[in-house]
Amino acid sequence: MKEFEFYNPTKILFGKGREKEIGNVLKSYGVKKVLFVYGQGSIKEIGLYNKVVESLKDAQIEFVEHPGVKPNPVLSHTREGIDKAKKENVDAVLAVGGGSVLDEGKTIAAGVKVEGDIWDYFKDHNKVIKDALPIFTILTLAATGSEMNGYAVITNEETLEKLSIASEVIYPKVSILNPELTFSVSKQYQAYAAVDTIAHVIEWYFTCNICPNISNRLVESIVKTVMETTEKILENPYDYKVRAEFMWAATLALNGITRLGYGGGIYVNHMIAHSLGALYDLPHGACLSIVIPAWMWWYKDKNTGQFKRFAREIFSKENAEEGIKALKSWFAKIGAPVSLQDENIPSSDIEKIANHVCETTAKTWGLDSVYTPEKLKEVLYLTLRSNIL
Repeated sequence: MKEFEFYNPTKILFGKGREKEIGNVLKSYGVKKVLFVYGQGSIKEIGLYNKVVESLKDAQIEFVEHPGVKPNPVLSHTREGIDKAKKENVDAVLAVGGGSVLDEGKTIAAGVKVEGDIWDYFKDHNKVIKDALPIFTILTLAATGSEMNGYAVITNEETLEKLSIASEVIYPKVSILNPELTFSVSKQYQAYAAVDTIAHVIEWYFTCNICPNISNRLVESIVKTVMETTEKILENPYDYKVRAEFMWAATLALNGITRLGYGGGIYVNHMIAHSLGALYDLPHGACLSIVIPAWMWWYKDKNTGQFKRFAREIFSKENAEEGIKALKSWFAKIGAPVSLQDENIPSSDIEKIANHVCETTAKTWGLDSVYTPEKLKEVLYLTLRSNIL
C-alpha cells in the first residue's frame, strides 16, 4: 500500500425522519441565520420543504431561501447565492437536495469568504480556499457523494466550462441521510445515480499503479452493492432497506475511503464527461455511461491485471473484454445511454468535444499533455454505437 493521509470531518445522521432534526443540529453549532439552498421544487412535492421550515422555526433559526438550483448547477445562479448570503449576513448554508444542490451550496459557502470571484478558484487549483461558511446538508438523491466530501462542481454557462474545486473547508459539518427521501427519484435518475457511483470507485481502481487488495475489495463491494440494489430499486422504488444500502454505498464511493492505499489514479472519465455535460447540458451520469465503456476499451491494455480482475470479480468473466461488454450491457439494461447517438450527439462533434476536454478540465487538472486532442478523439470514436462491442 502507498502511504496516505485520511481526513473526513463530516458527521452523518442516517435513518428515517432524521431531517426533522435539522433545526436543533444548526442550533447546536451556534447557527442563527442560514441560507436555505434547494432546487426547482421537488422538495416541496415530497413534503420535505415544510418539514425543514417547521424544524428551523421550532429552533428559532432565521432562513433566507435560495431556490432554483439546476441539475447542472450554473455559475450565474451560484453568484446570486453568494451575493444573497453576503447581503443577508447569514452564518451558515443549508443545502437540501441532490448533489447539484449540495455543490452549489458548498460553492456559495466558499464564495462568501474568498477574495475575488469564486470562479478563479475553479480555473486555478493553485489558489487555495482557506475559509467557508459552515455547510449542512439534507440529501434527496444518492449519487455524487457530495454529502461527505470536500468537492464541488459548477458549470460556467457563458464559457461552457464545467470545473471543480476541492478544499477541506467545504466538507459539510453534518449531513442528514434519510433513504425515504429518495423514494421519488425517477427510474432514469436512479440509473444515472448508479453509473455515477460506480464511476467514483472504478476511476482509481483502473488507473492505479499500486493496487492493494483491500482497496480493490472495497471498490468491488461497492460496485456489486450498487448493481444489486439498483435492479431492486427499479422493480420497487419504495423498498427502504434497498434504498438505504444504495444510499450508503453512494456516500462511501466518494468520501475518500476507497482511494486509500492506491498509487496513481486519475478521474479521467469524469474529465471527459464534464465536457459532455457542459456542451450539451446532459445529466452527469448519462455522460459517464457513454464515456466509461469506451475509455475502458481504449485503456484496458495499460493495466491488464485490474481489468481482468474486474471482469472476474464483478461479472465472473474470463477476460477484460468480456468484463467491459458486461458493464456496458448493464448500463443499457438499467436505461442509461451508452453511445453518443443515444443522446443525439453527432459524430461530427467529436473533434469539438476532444478540444474542449483538452482546453478545459484536462488543462486545469494538468493532464492536457497526456490526454491530447488526438488521444481523446481515439476514446471518443469508441463512444459511437458502431465502433465497439
